[in-house]
Amino acid sequence: MKNSNQRITTKIAIFEQKEIRKTIHNNEWYFVIEDVIRALTDSKDAKQYIKKMRERDPELEKGWVQFVPTLDIATKGGKQKMACSNTEGIFRIIQSVPSPKAEPFKRWLAKVGYERIQEIEDPELATKRTKDLYRAKGYPDSWIDKRMRGIAVRETLTDEWKQRGVKEGIEYAILTSEISKATFGMTPVEYKEHKGLKRENLRDHMTDLELIFNMLGEASTTEIAVHTDAQGFTQNKIAAHKGGKVAGKARLDLELQSGKKVVTKNNYVITKKEKIKLRKKNP
Repeated sequence: MKNSNQRITTKIAIFEQKEIRKTIHNNEWYFVIEDVIRALTDSKDAKQYIKKMRERDPELEKGWVQFVPTLDIATKGGKQKMACSNTEGIFRIIQSVPSPKAEPFKRWLAKVGYERIQEIEDPELATKRTKDLYRAKGYPDSWIDKRMRGIAVRETLTDEWKQRGVKEGIEYAILTSEISKATFGMTPVEYKEHKGLKRENLRDHMTDLELIFNMLGEASTTEIAVHTDAQGFTQNKIAAHKGGKVAGKARLDLELQSGKKVVTKNNYVITKKEKIKLRKKNP
């Protein structure tokens, strides 16, 4: 179980096809208030709506700073401080939002919050839910196993970075880019363009081999950083380049021996044959 001072990860929850960003703070889910308002009101200017809502409700305004911290949230432009609140705080905010979606949102929110409590008591549930989500999207277990292993490898690497004085956000992004460029010959941004992706998660669209070499690059970087006792951004950037080179050499060797490129423009596609096998295995 991670405490509130450890690495913050932004995740996306879905309510009626609307994205609600959430992050862990003090072992609770905290939800981005702007996202909640958009989901409940379809407002095009959530910030303005929140401002007027606080003006209309003096009691809400009075207690706002007590239950609405500003937390780091991942955005297209990097991490930004955004107003968030936990389940209890969101319930209070909903009282000031006249919306027919309020009741179903409350039920959805309670369910999401309860799942977090379960995950704290049994961390394996979080892994199981992630696997179930990938299965629901149609991914086969063989791919899911690699993806889950890749997540664990990534967390081990970022934990090392944190302990070695690398700053979250831009420095993490630069080091990740260094590994990717040495492994695949392109940065994550270039890789997404290569695959024709926009907001999609790059790793969710990698093939089995792409995932394997991505893991090799990050695992190698971790080993090199530990072995050399890399400290700070500059030394860890050197380790990231060396780790990516290990994976890059292995990739080039495989391509030479197999006659096929590892990096593909295709997103991960499940064939009809694989879907039929999947349905038979999980009716």
